[in-house]
Amino acid sequence: MKASQNRSGPFPLRVLRVDASARVEGSVTRQLADRLIAGLAARAGEVAVTRRDVAQGLPFVDADWVAANLADPDARDAAQRQALAGSDALVDEVRRADVWVIATPIYNFGVPASLKAWIDQIARARLTFRYTAQGPEGLLAGKKVYVLVATGGTEVGSAIDFATPWLRFVLGFLGVKDVEVIAADRGMARGAAACDAAAADIDALLERDWPQRVAA
Repeated sequence: MKASQNRSGPFPLRVLRVDASARVEGSVTRQLADRLIAGLAARAGEVAVTRRDVAQGLPFVDADWVAANLADPDARDAAQRQALAGSDALVDEVRRADVWVIATPIYNFGVPASLKAWIDQIARARLTFRYTAQGPEGLLAGKKVYVLVATGGTEVGSAIDFATPWLRFVLGFLGVKDVEVIAADRGMARGAAACDAAAADIDALLERDWPQRVAA
């Protein structure tokens, strides 16, 4: 997405940052997210960042949530509306944002449970996707997503990476097709070189996507 294309509104650019690392100090993905968002601000003009640290905890989908979600929105009672209140807030965040920055480690070959919980809360029939005669249709088209990934031993894109293919699929299911994955992978073997390579990839992608600063 170029700076002049696919914008859903005037400046500031609306960025949703989702952090999933259990670590705060020393987190590679959080450092990469800092770099990417600073680069966006420098190249695209003013940014308004909404931060969602899912590692702090999100509720899992339960029976009450499912029943409330399946109910006719106009017929939901107070308890059902309350059961979905947190999910509604998360859906509002993803709808409003122009750019999503998802910063996540790979734990045991997949995404952290906290990030899966976030996806479960935003994947809402009638809100972020819908069923049609031709099959499901995502309702979040036009978003740009940067997925920042760090791993200790898993090579991103390899046969044992079950995180990034799943993220690409589920984001595509929601209508988000413009997804870039930046990896600082195999950090235990590569050391600082993994972070350096990811930082260089971020700079190159920003230069491509946001080649010049656009005045507000």
